[in-house]
Amino acid sequence: MKVAIFSTQSYDTQFFNEVNSGFGHELVYLEPGLNAKTAVLAADCNAVCVFVNDIVDEETLTVLAASGVHTLVLRCAGFNQVNLSAAKRLNINVFRVPSYSPEAVAEHAVAMILTLNRKTHKAYNRIREGNFSLERLIGFNLHGKKVGVIGLGQIGLAFARIMQGFGTEVMAYDPVVTKVPSYIQLTDYDTLISGADLISIHCPLNEFTRHLVDKESFVKMKDGVMLINTSRGAILNSSDAIEALKHGKLGYLGIDVYEQEDKLFFRDLSESLIADEQILRLMSFPNVLITAHQGFFTNEALTEIAHTTLQNLSDAENGATNQNQL
Repeated sequence: MKVAIFSTQSYDTQFFNEVNSGFGHELVYLEPGLNAKTAVLAADCNAVCVFVNDIVDEETLTVLAASGVHTLVLRCAGFNQVNLSAAKRLNINVFRVPSYSPEAVAEHAVAMILTLNRKTHKAYNRIREGNFSLERLIGFNLHGKKVGVIGLGQIGLAFARIMQGFGTEVMAYDPVVTKVPSYIQLTDYDTLISGADLISIHCPLNEFTRHLVDKESFVKMKDGVMLINTSRGAILNSSDAIEALKHGKLGYLGIDVYEQEDKLFFRDLSESLIADEQILRLMSFPNVLITAHQGFFTNEALTEIAHTTLQNLSDAENGATNQNQL
């Protein structure tokens, strides 16, 4: 199958080429993101492959369908960027990668926790400047703390397992989960956010979770709470988070995702003026750690993403359905 891969980065080319040797698809790599204007770039392709910040709305899908595209594959788990009802109406099959490496994202969340807590990023910069002082580098023991996990999919469960290993008390909220491992206390949202010393978000973005964590949530949280988001940016209301940081309610914030990341992430803007005032304000706080959506970024995850995506294409080409079809 001939497939146009939008939002291509160098690592996409590397891993897809390596894995495609066992599939034989014709891969066309495109740097631009997919939207209604760039959809014409896939005019001679049977399928398109998209990532988290591509815009796959009804207008874009209409252009794709008119050019003969019948399959859309996402090289990610989330699919909030796709208008599924429009895709169904236009007879475009949609597949995703529901699980590539839950441990990759979970471990990145833990890395952010440890960095924010023990301030290793600041210590690294100090030592390079010959400053061996320990002033203002005090952290806290994770052991014995209450950790709240919002969302108990595969990533949330992987994160909970790791935190249990630190000797923390793990509580979790997930409205569709009824059975959990014995070391997890399943609870409601308000109990979790009011009782946890550390909260990590691992739920999908949908109509129910958009701005789930907002000013009303922050009022209920402990003073100085640590909040980590490696899921989707819009689950956290950035404006409300800034206010919580300003007033000391949020003691630490680590985000690998951001509401307006489509204009920033996966690009080198080091020689550009950044116009996003919210991200600039967040970057100004000493207790905020931002990474550019790299939670998935491991060899194992990238290999699995490529393999599952290419298998989805093969199944679509052969008229087969699988559990990854939406």
